[in-house]
Amino acid sequence: MNLQEKKALLYIARTAIATYLSEGIEFIPDREHFPYERLWEERGSFVTLTIHGNLRGCIGSIIPHQPLAVDVAKNAVNAAFRDPRFYPLSREEFELVNIEVSVLTYPKRLEFYGVDDLFSKIKKYEDGVIIKRGFYQATYLPQVWKDLPEKKEFFRTLCLKAGMEPDCFKDPRLEVYTYRVEAFSEEELLTQ
Repeated sequence: MNLQEKKALLYIARTAIATYLSEGIEFIPDREHFPYERLWEERGSFVTLTIHGNLRGCIGSIIPHQPLAVDVAKNAVNAAFRDPRFYPLSREEFELVNIEVSVLTYPKRLEFYGVDDLFSKIKKYEDGVIIKRGFYQATYLPQVWKDLPEKKEFFRTLCLKAGMEPDCFKDPRLEVYTYRVEAFSEEELLTQ
């Protein structure tokens, strides 16, 4: 993504939250106002909200199913108002919130044979990870490695997030997928 595309996606995310906050309606971006071709490719995305470095909401879509610009707008509203871990974002918080957009590559299934093989194939700080077994599923964006740099702890907490036992990564039935992200935030772009 070039600088204009990044700024456009952050603008879409902030406008979507502001529109929902003030009018209770969803902002749907259009090609006329956002003519960058990459914004209209189907891509998965996450929108992460932080206040003073603390998580305030994070919602996304792993599998592409709509144009990136639309996906970011919807995920921004969902992160601000529908993340079940938080109360809906207030007007006061909106003034303080930093928005980060992560654009995802398509997930690829990782073939592995046992825990050691799994851990050797995962690239810290680069791979986003999805774990799946039956109806249980969870993901961590690559940014989570900053808080959980040890692979065993990373997977242990990911198992718990998915509603499975903390050592689910030892289960041979576990499916693991990896993806990469291009992440950028308002704070980061202010310095450019």
